[in-house]
Amino acid sequence: MPAIKNALLRYRIIDRSIRNEYNPYPTKEELRQACEEEIFGTSEGIHICHSTIEKDIFAMRLEHDAPIAYSKREKGYYYTESDFTMDDVPLTEKDVSAIKAASTILHQFKNTTLFNQYQFAIDKILDRAVSSQEKFKSTENCIQFESLPTVTGNEYLESILEAIKNKLVIQFNYYNYVKDEKTVRRVHPYLLKEYRNRWYLIAKSELKNKVITFGLDRISSLQLLQDKFNIDRSFNSENFFEHSIGITVFDEQPQEIVIQTNSILSKYLTSQPLHHSQTLQEIKGNGDHVFSFFLLMTYELKMTILGFGSDCVVLSPEILKNQISAEIKKVASKY
Repeated sequence: MPAIKNALLRYRIIDRSIRNEYNPYPTKEELRQACEEEIFGTSEGIHICHSTIEKDIFAMRLEHDAPIAYSKREKGYYYTESDFTMDDVPLTEKDVSAIKAASTILHQFKNTTLFNQYQFAIDKILDRAVSSQEKFKSTENCIQFESLPTVTGNEYLESILEAIKNKLVIQFNYYNYVKDEKTVRRVHPYLLKEYRNRWYLIAKSELKNKVITFGLDRISSLQLLQDKFNIDRSFNSENFFEHSIGITVFDEQPQEIVIQTNSILSKYLTSQPLHHSQTLQEIKGNGDHVFSFFLLMTYELKMTILGFGSDCVVLSPEILKNQISAEIKKVASKY
């Protein structure tokens, strides 16, 4: 079962189900399904188990004095006090702060239909919580998130997600930056991936018969077709990007990448590794660190290394060392 950090959301769903006059005495299974449908958008699969509902009911009785009883005759749950409601139970200040943070993050995607539906839900919860807490103080000026202009193509997120779920072939025009032209692409959508505030579609091209990454900002005139597809058995979303930094993957074997960083950059990489394959090989006497990685030599990797400037030196492989050196000389020649 996916972790539900705020059990109060489930409590309110259970509360509404028990108070539903059109379906009185809901069973434990009906309560479970109601929670799944509202939280996950579906009742298919086992996302919430019966024991979770049992614990929720126990907690509602113990922590919120909910007068929940079980009717053996009706084989369902009911309130012994008909006027009881969980709507009067406020969220804690900690709950509200967490919801506001989540709301701020979703605000980055405010122009996309897909995220609008969640923003609306959070706003409803937040409005209710804030209105019931006189002591709540705004934290809007305490947290600031990176804000970027809305990237084109995000309007297709919902349609692409639908196509992925229903295994529908999609067709769109795709702009090639190098050739400065658009071509029609017909693909089998497998996965949506976000990288540095941009969204990418991982899909199998019918023309090239291989999995390719498409930037949503270069997609236009997207259509969901009626044709269905089967996912290539060789594709695994969990490990597709296993050896990549960024969104580039190609048919080559990953290599051991070894870099040496000065003492300052070393602390940054130690506190936040560049990749899960990062390994510390050696600490030099001057504080420099030698790190190794097992990666594909992607464009994003090269740009990351170049971004470190003189704080980082590539030790191996030789081909990557030469490519970085050539790029540095090319940049220097422009100044």
